[in-house]
Amino acid sequence: MAEIAGDLGTGRASVGAVLDFAWDAGVFTATDAMATTSLTRSTTIEAIDTLVSADILRELPNAREAGSYRSGRPARRFALSSELGVVVGVDAGDTHLAVTIADPLEHTLVHHRTDLDPGHSPDERRATILGRIGAALEETGTPRDEILAICVGVAAPVNRAGVSPPHPQGFWERTNPGLAAALERWAPVVEIKNDALLAAVAEGSDPRGGAIGCRDYVALLAGERFGGGVVVDGQLLHGAHGGVGEGVVFDHIIGVGSAFGLSHALHDRVREAVEEGEITRTSVVGRLADADRVDPRAVLALAASGDPDAALVTGRVGATLATIVGVLGSMYDPAKVIVCGAVAESVEPVLAAARGILPTQLHLPAPELLASALGAEVVSLGAVASARRAARERAVPRLAERRLAAR
Repeated sequence: MAEIAGDLGTGRASVGAVLDFAWDAGVFTATDAMATTSLTRSTTIEAIDTLVSADILRELPNAREAGSYRSGRPARRFALSSELGVVVGVDAGDTHLAVTIADPLEHTLVHHRTDLDPGHSPDERRATILGRIGAALEETGTPRDEILAICVGVAAPVNRAGVSPPHPQGFWERTNPGLAAALERWAPVVEIKNDALLAAVAEGSDPRGGAIGCRDYVALLAGERFGGGVVVDGQLLHGAHGGVGEGVVFDHIIGVGSAFGLSHALHDRVREAVEEGEITRTSVVGRLADADRVDPRAVLALAASGDPDAALVTGRVGATLATIVGVLGSMYDPAKVIVCGAVAESVEPVLAAARGILPTQLHLPAPELLASALGAEVVSLGAVASARRAARERAVPRLAERRLAAR
């Protein structure tokens, strides 16, 4: 809210204070605002009236008209306007695309998830992302000039300008094909962020998140590739190029050897056990190896039901995960490591095996290892939460400033 006060002078600081209060207040009265902002009654009422005149706040029927009047003069009631605009959250993964249109407070208007062709060129991928955002806006009947903020999560490090560094095989440039520049005219605030960082945002902000109230944690995206969103002392860690938590480090760790995630690890361990004769090809797990790709959900479900072959595989993958979490624990000293993504829904057999090994992997106390409850939409939820925060802290204060200046 400092933008309002800073742009219009200290006389408008009260407007910023009341606007900040209104985001969390729901329906409120001037007395409610006074109690939180410590402003005088006359200053509070003046600030409220200023925001009402700018269509940032709306005045509701008073207590008598609302049916809750008891005695005395009925209080005026206010709430943040429901017509400020929308926010857009996008999860642009390597093989999927999810687009969410939401209001700036709590309601989702549209959410669509679809597959992406990983063979698309950067130009094709960018066009697809922009096209799907446009289609979702059209579905809600929202013109582009009503977007307050956009946040896109991508499977790449991203610097503070929304640009990914070059990758030896061009992967990062393809997963983030110039999205900051392509979207810069779509909204007052456009943010391109690493997907694991947004998973960390979701785990710390969603009511179902595993890190509510926790100041030190890692959200570990672990399905197709490993990547960590790191929070230390309540602050998201970013780095010069957005590379904090980048999974390529695991290419160099003995006992891991790859940044590929748990889905790949389960595939590889099943194939290896069959080839070594530890699992027969005619067993339930052995037959899974006949497919081009071992279904990780099938292996995890079998392990949960007590199948000994599946337990062998998940035990070995758990040892790999324990090594990964040990590295993260030694580097960042988190209280929790939360395994995120679609794999989290059934990953408990792997986590159970990892928990037994984890204390041997680091000298510090081992972090709590748990599965996310946010499923495949964890990055989408983080993107929407980040867009809402950008709307609150930057876009709506700017909107208020423009409307007040126009007056």
